[in-house]
Amino acid sequence: MKISQMVFKSIVLTALIALSTQIHALEKPKTMDDMWKIIQAQQQEIEAMKSRMVSSPVSDQPPSANAETSNVKNLERKTDVLSQEVEKLRTNLAIPEEAKYKSMYGLGPAASKIYQVGKGLSIGGYGEANYQAFVGDKANNVDNADMERLVLYAGYKFTDNILFNSELEFEHATTGEGSEEKGEVSVEFAALDFFIDPMANIRAGLVLMPMGFINQIHEPPFFFGNNRPEVERRIIPSTWREVGVGLFGQITPELTYTTYVVNGLNAGEFSSNGIRDGRGGGSNAKAENFGYVARMDYAPEVLPGVSVGGSAYVGNSGQNQTFAGKNPDVLVQLYEGHAQWKYRGLEWRALGSWGHINNADLLSAQRTVDGKENAVVGSENYGWYTEVGYDIMPHLIADTTQYLAPFFRYEQYDTIAEAPNGFLDDETKDRQIYQFGLQYKPIPNVVIKADYRNFSAKKGSVPDDFNLGFGFIF
Repeated sequence: MKISQMVFKSIVLTALIALSTQIHALEKPKTMDDMWKIIQAQQQEIEAMKSRMVSSPVSDQPPSANAETSNVKNLERKTDVLSQEVEKLRTNLAIPEEAKYKSMYGLGPAASKIYQVGKGLSIGGYGEANYQAFVGDKANNVDNADMERLVLYAGYKFTDNILFNSELEFEHATTGEGSEEKGEVSVEFAALDFFIDPMANIRAGLVLMPMGFINQIHEPPFFFGNNRPEVERRIIPSTWREVGVGLFGQITPELTYTTYVVNGLNAGEFSSNGIRDGRGGGSNAKAENFGYVARMDYAPEVLPGVSVGGSAYVGNSGQNQTFAGKNPDVLVQLYEGHAQWKYRGLEWRALGSWGHINNADLLSAQRTVDGKENAVVGSENYGWYTEVGYDIMPHLIADTTQYLAPFFRYEQYDTIAEAPNGFLDDETKDRQIYQFGLQYKPIPNVVIKADYRNFSAKKGSVPDDFNLGFGFIF
């Protein structure tokens, strides 16, 4: 009896140790389905062991039927527990243990995590906070400390060809308390991707407009300064998203493109500050008119780190509304060109944008009658900037992953580059900004920033500001 039980226990223990050794020795499966297939094969092997144990002769007297049944049930229970744990893994979050942060398909590195999982759910995000102190004549400006935004990315890969990706943003650490300026929760984008061919894939939903540097890739470790460039806020109204559908892909490994058809802007919200307030944002956006946007980027292999590109938006914005007694189309055009160069520790960028608004005189007349502020809508607007930064940390500490870069940025923009007939230009909107600062990354996922901005306007005064903050991605 004792010998038989010892033999049985020895066989069971050997099987479990072998099973455990096999599990730990395995290469990491690429998908949960791969893991499940491995476990199914191991379960079959255990069943075969159980069959051999039942049929094997025993040199000593055979074990009692109750003892044998108990041991078999115990082994089956352990097998069931193992199967249940694997099933939990199958339905759990598919988050890579070592995420490789790189931009893919026109999205930021953290937003691109979903493209790197085999299947299932992916979670990522970013956040940024800063302290702003105004210098000189503050006027009505008040020094402030702000948790500017906290963002969660959630994506789900249904198959190798179909996935969903989204960005949920919490601004200013609250839901607003009745005022949008105090804070809000927004869906920044939410779209389905259908991968058909490297040259032509489909994206549909609330999409980020593919214009400029910041609108698509706005995670804090990947732009200089605590504040995004004003040109990419005032002229290109980042973050700009609309509901639409379109194509994206690679024409060649060096040449990529994105193009969408989206709901049009709302000209009723244009002002002296530009088209920013006319964005639909996917919130009951007016869609009597549509817009069309396209972008191309070229990154030649013979010049590593260099990329150039441009984008264009064209669309009517009247949305079947009446302005000064008429029902105009209000055609909006916006164009931009950009270039960047990354060489070792050097990072350089330049971007220029120009826009035109038809029927700006009718919009301005209506705003004047309604008594709205910033009544004059520019028939033309423009802006450009250039910036350069250099990572000096390798010169201070050899073989380090830390990053320390002083940087400089110059911007010039005018939201009323040309006033419509019958209206005066507002020269306070014609501005220049000189900005310099320091960017420190103790690890690639975390950035600490300090910068100073000097503002000047063609007319009037704008206070300078000092900014100190941090950002992170995960």
